[in-house]
Amino acid sequence: MSDKGGMTEEEARRFHGYMVTYTLAWVAVAVMAHMLAWRWRPWF
Repeated sequence: MSDKGGMTEEEARRFHGYMVTYTLAWVAVAVMAHMLAWRWRPWF
């Protein structure tokens, strides 16, 4: 890779893995929050 601050292939794969993991965790927390809000006060 060039020496202009880019990531190597290994670093990019690791970063992608972290992004996928944290995105799925964020979605899980959001789904749980919506389920709890639904139980507290249904909106339909």
